[in-house]
Amino acid sequence: MMKQTYFSLLFFSIFSLNLFSQTSTSEIENHLDKIINTEKPRNYKNVETLNEVSQYIYDEFCKNSAEVKFQDYKVNKNNYRNVIAYFGPEDKKTIVIGAHYDVCGDQDGADDNASGVVGLLELSRLLKNEKLNYRVELVAYSLEEPPFFRTKNMGSYIHAASLKKNKIDVFGMISLEMIGYFDNKENSQSYPSPEMKQMFGTKADFITVVSNDGESKFNTKFMKHFVNQNIIKAFPIVAPSSVQGIDFSDHLNYWKFGFNAVMITDTAFFRNKNYHEHSDTIETLDINKMSKVIDNLYQTLIQL
Repeated sequence: MMKQTYFSLLFFSIFSLNLFSQTSTSEIENHLDKIINTEKPRNYKNVETLNEVSQYIYDEFCKNSAEVKFQDYKVNKNNYRNVIAYFGPEDKKTIVIGAHYDVCGDQDGADDNASGVVGLLELSRLLKNEKLNYRVELVAYSLEEPPFFRTKNMGSYIHAASLKKNKIDVFGMISLEMIGYFDNKENSQSYPSPEMKQMFGTKADFITVVSNDGESKFNTKFMKHFVNQNIIKAFPIVAPSSVQGIDFSDHLNYWKFGFNAVMITDTAFFRNKNYHEHSDTIETLDINKMSKVIDNLYQTLIQL
């Protein structure tokens, strides 16, 4: 049963062989510093801090895209906003790449999810002069974390609903959810099922691309390209939403509106014990491997 549920391992990348990084580790570190080191934590209670971070994202997007906007919405009389940057031809199908910039509680949220947001910022730099086969929307969301998780107040719900309302032809969506924590030690990786442990091993030295549907054109094409890049060790996982962690990010809202979507993740709490803790700091991140994850995604996008 489980063997039929999870994606074939024929595609997986054994080890990183690409020596030419497109990303900048110094830029990654600078972005992390700007996003994390705010006067107050970037949670839903600190609206001014969220606005400060979203303005930074907006300004960085503007360096690389001629079309950037805020998507404002109100929750409990407070104004929150997504930040959207556009790349590629307007007459092509759209690929959405999103990451949330808010945190859970009073913590830095380096892996969760400053790492994903930095992925967006680096992608914006890399995509600046690319001739793309698709329209790409980079979206930084607010209110992914509790108490709004799984509600219509999530920034990703607002964005997905707008795509549906405006009848945007969406090819697929990619959620960047924690992409910076790695560990080469044995037994550093856990799973929601013993079958996964047998398939992927006990070292937290890989990145995953996760979906609930391995048959759709977008999911199949994207997962195959992403795993075959040979920039970082990567595994595809296809499993129903009932499996713990499969829908634990912004991609779940695109599923709700009938869009194909995947999540790129280091598996969060299945390896990173700093998840939703004060210890989720920059010092715990592997910047070099995080850089390779972004490179891997960039190369995938330009090949689609």
